[in-house]
Amino acid sequence: MSIRVFSVFLALILFSSSFLQVARCQSDPETDVVEGTGEAGDLGIVNDDVQDFGSDSFSPAPGIETVCVFPKNPSKVVAAGEESELLVGMKNDGDSSLNIIAIQASVHLPFDHRYLVQNLSVQAFNNATVPPSAQATFPYIFAVSKFMQPGSFDLVGIIVYEIDQNPFQSTFYNGTIEVTEPGGLLSVESVFLFCLGIALLVLLGFWIRGQIQNLSKKTKRAPKAKVEVGTATSDASTDEWLEGTAYSQSLSNKSKKKK
Repeated sequence: MSIRVFSVFLALILFSSSFLQVARCQSDPETDVVEGTGEAGDLGIVNDDVQDFGSDSFSPAPGIETVCVFPKNPSKVVAAGEESELLVGMKNDGDSSLNIIAIQASVHLPFDHRYLVQNLSVQAFNNATVPPSAQATFPYIFAVSKFMQPGSFDLVGIIVYEIDQNPFQSTFYNGTIEVTEPGGLLSVESVFLFCLGIALLVLLGFWIRGQIQNLSKKTKRAPKAKVEVGTATSDASTDEWLEGTAYSQSLSNKSKKKK
């Protein structure tokens, strides 16, 4: 019974850890928007005072294909508080040129995207176009909050663009990333769960030892059955052996004198 109680307690801890991630991130003012960095070049990347497109939702344009690559991180492991880079590829199979406006991403809980964990940086462009029947690649640098707990999260990335002054957006990535603590393989949560597992094993060992001791005590306290040894049979057999001897004759004489 005690093992089931500890199992339920451990399951509640694991289930509540995801909600703790949201609470910790919302309590930190830096988690709303984490500013990315980028070098201004031919693409005209802009990082200051850009519009947040998270509240707006546009439909994708026909003939536009997107792809996402993590060039330096194919395993998609992101260290909390450290910058990560991905590349967004676009293919324009339409009839008109498109102008890239911005790239934005957000982090959600994996089991329900309605729980927003963090809005990542908005990286805007002021001189990026993709002509018809052409392809282009755009960098996006982001960083999750340093206060985010390690674990699996869903990263949703969108790219916003214009075609003939009409806004559109396409989702270039909607998948899982693994958030780890910076500069270490072990997290506080992993150490806690490991110690909790050791404690449960120790308690289980004490419980088994107590059960064995109780069984041994009951065995020792069990009363032994008394064996009664009769004397009638032994006396009869003794008389047969002594019959005809001097001892038997003396016994018979004593019995006659008493009479």
